Amino acid sequence: MKKRIMIQASKCVGCLNCSAACKNVHRVEGPSIFALNMGSRDNPPRSRIYQKDGSYYPVLCRCCEEPDCVRSCMSGALRKNPETGWIEYDSKQCAACFMCVMMCRYGHPIPAQGAKSVIRCTFCQDTDEKDPACVRACPTKAITIKEVG
Repeated sequence: MKKRIMIQASKCVGCLNCSAACKNVHRVEGPSIFALNMGSRDNPPRSRIYQKDGSYYPVLCRCCEEPDCVRSCMSGALRKNPETGWIEYDSKQCAACFMCVMMCRYGHPIPAQGAKSVIRCTFCQDTDEKDPACVRACPTKAITIKEVG
């Protein structure tokens, strides 16, 4: 069964717990691309939350059925895993053309500061936890996991 991170923006209060949890999980250098963007005071981590019309919207990978980011990736660094449905990223193969950044209609991948790569959600696959950090940290359950087809 495939799982997706689901967002109910109407429940989001903008506490940024999800963003802080994500940053904390990926702060230690390791296999996650997020480690490349944990930065310093001069290079702060980027928030995955934005505000519009008084509402907060977490920006997460939607694992589109036919993802524009994968289709536009000329180097083959992005691929959709047929078993999980998640979009996987190989930073070593990335050409840093940022076509995926430009093509994603949800604004999910962002360029990593100071690196020739992009930052994408890894669904916390590199941790021992059952659910991603953002889901566990959300006090209002605005971010949840749903099993899909």
